[in-house]
Amino acid sequence: MARRKKGQAISGWINLDKPYDLTSTHAVGRIRRLFDAQKAGHAGTLDPLATGILPIALGEATKTVPFLVDADKAYRFTIAWGRTTTTLDREGETVAESDVRPGVAEVEAVLPRFVGEIDQIPPAYSAIKVDGERAYDLARAGETVELASRKVNVFAARVVEAPDADHITLEIECGKGTYVRAIVRDIAEALGACGHVSALRRTRVGQFTEQSAVALEMLENLSYEARLSEALLPVETALDDIPVLAVTDEDAFRLKQGRSVVLVPRQVEAVKARLKPGSRTVSAMAGGSMVALCEMRAGRLEPSRVFNL
Repeated sequence: MARRKKGQAISGWINLDKPYDLTSTHAVGRIRRLFDAQKAGHAGTLDPLATGILPIALGEATKTVPFLVDADKAYRFTIAWGRTTTTLDREGETVAESDVRPGVAEVEAVLPRFVGEIDQIPPAYSAIKVDGERAYDLARAGETVELASRKVNVFAARVVEAPDADHITLEIECGKGTYVRAIVRDIAEALGACGHVSALRRTRVGQFTEQSAVALEMLENLSYEARLSEALLPVETALDDIPVLAVTDEDAFRLKQGRSVVLVPRQVEAVKARLKPGSRTVSAMAGGSMVALCEMRAGRLEPSRVFNL
């Protein structure tokens, strides 16, 4: 007999506004305990020193995490001039200092170099694996970490404010795998200055935004009032850019059994018109609930992830 899973079979997304000095893993644990959920995970690590959007999946929503990990993101961050650190943020040890204090016009002049598809060397203190070990573990152990340059996409970058000569705040919109700390490092180098990230906030992950985010304290208050369900977003929230196809109860039954279903020609044409270039993924729904994520092939829906909702 299979062991009964601990916790409740709760499924959905929490758009958490992660507080400062809390790891993503600990944030997931806090949310999981609040909901007494059987399963939980997050869509994209946020550093302990960063605040902002950390989408947390519960139950069946964990099956949609890969789609949100690949989503575009937006950040607001502050560069503190004068000091470069090992970690490229304020927690690291100083490795270089400079009296150069670039102004707004100078930063704006170099920003175009960091927009578009750019080559970026990730920070040594990152979660990237090197020979099976995390780069930050090797760096903390005193080993020299050399990471290969890789392509990342930055869609927009702008200066927000410069409150004083020592600080400047920027916003960027970027694709998967972009490191803000590396951008700050490279901007400082381009200006002949030293700098590090003194504040970092993620303002968007896909369709998860600050406007719909909920603080941990608010979730705890809702828990005391037995109103946690008010903060739970549907499983399909992470699939906003994937075409939705309504299927019959009979077809839903087949898909949940792992069997394919045949589409009529008008369904095929309607779905094709909404597919992203190079994608075959379709979200099948019945009665307002997610049934399965499917691949559309030769006029058929073939289930790739089935949901038990």
